[in-house]
Amino acid sequence: MIKRLGLLVPIALIGVGLWLFIVNLNPFLAGSDTVKDTPIVNPVQEEKTTTPKKLNKEKSQEEVLYSVRPRKGEEMGELYIPKLDATLTIFHGTDEDELEKGVGHFAGSVLPGENDNSVLSGHRDTVFRRLGEVGKGDLLVVRTSAGEFTYKVRQVRIVDADDRTVIVPKPRATLTVTTCYPFQFIGDAPERYILVADMLVTKSDG
Repeated sequence: MIKRLGLLVPIALIGVGLWLFIVNLNPFLAGSDTVKDTPIVNPVQEEKTTTPKKLNKEKSQEEVLYSVRPRKGEEMGELYIPKLDATLTIFHGTDEDELEKGVGHFAGSVLPGENDNSVLSGHRDTVFRRLGEVGKGDLLVVRTSAGEFTYKVRQVRIVDADDRTVIVPKPRATLTVTTCYPFQFIGDAPERYILVADMLVTKSDG
């Protein structure tokens, strides 16, 4: 009897050991499945896959429009304002050197015809002396080496001289024309007269 009990005890201990091993193994296996099912995102891959195809298309269009980008101070085209029957020369840059010669193109903005906001500036007492006569619904035509681009004014804004919303990006091809305001003000004008126009027609030289 004692001999038989001596044999059962080791067997019982082995059985308990196997049971404890299986019990502890299940959570481990469950945890492994959970980790496996959780995707590991590659930041570089995510950036590529979430880039809108439209942006790539727009970039391609921009490269086709201008194979050569203008240099600062260089004459880059002209602005024709049908309402005033005026044709004004555009220079790349908005420093005083450019604004003394004609209309300046803000170098930090896209070129005319490209998707986004192309910004032109000029003095109210020279090239834009009559800009106040231009308003909503009027046309603005820009001619450059890339072609002829026609915009229609959809908004007239009068903003503070320090307002930076004039140069913010736009979701479509936009032309923003700005000058000091009021037009008859003596000294440094406190405001800006802004024309915001959407592109309607493109006539490529290509």
